[in-house]
Amino acid sequence: MKKTNKTVIITGTSRGIGFELAQLFANNNFNVLALSRNTNTLEAVNHPNIKTFGVDLSKENEIDTVVDYLTKNNIKLTALIHNAGKLVNKPFTEISQKDFQEVYQVNVFSVALLTQKIIPFLQENSHVVTISSMGGIQGSLKFPGLAAYSSSKGAVITLSELLAEEYKEQKIAFNVLALGAVQTEMLQEAFPGYQAPITPNEMANYIYDFATTGHKFYNGKVLEVSSTTP
Repeated sequence: MKKTNKTVIITGTSRGIGFELAQLFANNNFNVLALSRNTNTLEAVNHPNIKTFGVDLSKENEIDTVVDYLTKNNIKLTALIHNAGKLVNKPFTEISQKDFQEVYQVNVFSVALLTQKIIPFLQENSHVVTISSMGGIQGSLKFPGLAAYSSSKGAVITLSELLAEEYKEQKIAFNVLALGAVQTEMLQEAFPGYQAPITPNEMANYIYDFATTGHKFYNGKVLEVSSTTP
């Protein structure tokens, strides 16, 4: 990793939007700390500005390895992007408590835990961006089978709004991007055969621009980034 005052943490970087986003930041002179359970895909890219961490975000001791790295290297962050997500598509009466817990663990509890741990490393005018879904927007079209996923994506929106208020005096901005359909592996697993109009690379470019400039214009906001339904 090179010496720079621009460092970002991105979660869920093994595939899809997160995989593209990590490379985009790295190619734009950021040091990227990439967190995901599977690090093989990004390690194969072998980008000098990307450091991968094999982290299960549900385990506090594994998050602490990232905290230790930040502490030892005296790193201050310019952005934290919560991109990791888990989706279960089952009829409501078939969704188990384990399904609900696993979805909320990744989509809500781990977002809260990682943010708690990272707050001390966020510099003034830093930006915390949480990737949510149109399914979490009150009044938006809902899809049967996504009770756990969509409700968790609504919860994380409220969490971000609250944190924006709590940390505004420290000049840390918290915003949410509620995405529509993007042609990712996760979408294909949930909606087999559906063809989304937006590629992961296109959405990564949008998120990059928002993460690097959006905090100047927004705090505690939810932006709906959707041209279609789902």
